Formats: sequence, C-alpha cells, structure tokens
Amino acid sequence: MRLTALMLLALTLASPAAAVNPDEVLDDPALEERARDLSLNLRCLVCENQSIDDSNAELARDLRLLVRERLEAGDSDEEVIDYIVSRYGEFVLLTPRFSFQTLLLWGAPVLILLIGGSVMLIYARGRGKATVTPGTTVLSEAEQAELAKVLEDRDRLS
Repeated sequence: MRLTALMLLALTLASPAAAVNPDEVLDDPALEERARDLSLNLRCLVCENQSIDDSNAELARDLRLLVRERLEAGDSDEEVIDYIVSRYGEFVLLTPRFSFQTLLLWGAPVLILLIGGSVMLIYARGRGKATVTPGTTVLSEAEQAELAKVLEDRDRLS
C-alpha cells in the first residue's frame, strides 16, 4: 500500500524535462525567455510531434542554437521565425500560419460535407414526389382495380 502511494506520488510529480542543455542557455534572461517561447512553437523535424525545446534530437539542438544566435544578432521574434521557415519550410511551425493553403486544408472537409448534404437533401426531396417519365401512362381507377384483382388471384393460387 505504501509503495503504491509512493509510486503514484512519483508519477504525479514527474514532469517531462526540457531538452535544453545548460551550455545552450543565454546569459541574458530576457533573451533566454524569448528563445524558449520561440522554441516551444517550432517543430522538431526528426520527432515531428515535439517542439525543439522538448526534443533531444541533434537537429533540434541545432535549431535551438540557431534561434539563440539570431536573437543575439538582434533579430525580432518574427524575423527569427521567418528565417527558420525560409530554410525549413512551413512544416517547422507547430501552429501553421493562416494562408490560402491552410484555408483549403481546413475548409475543404466542411465544403465537401455541405455539398454532400445538399445533394442528399435534393435526392431525398425528389424521391418523395411521384415522377412520370415521358411516354408512360398512368393507370385509370378501373385499370388499377383490375390489376389489384389479378394480383389477388395470383397470390391465392400460390
């Protein structure tokens, strides 16, 4: 019982450690905070679902160092992001920028659902109406009664 409680406490207190090495940390706390904020929004191209701040991959380390170099050179946050995107593409951003491509990516499923729903609605409304194609005739009441009688006789014999 006591061991279980200790294990639960250890799991609760355990949190993922950031992959930033002590030799990467900048001396200026304000620049370091900006670097960490930027690193949290950049994707590790090796791990793909981790930020470069959380990844231990060599490429993530190189990107963290690149972010810090650009900040020390006096670049703004947007300039750092633009520089990295120009080298690695939009995929490096964990949260993609709004553009025509992202609009298509997120809007296409909604558009397809709307078109599909409209087609189904039109089809369902059309099925409810009796449609007579050109060249066919509608049975009169006498003909319908005679047909019903023939069908009854057939069902009785079988």
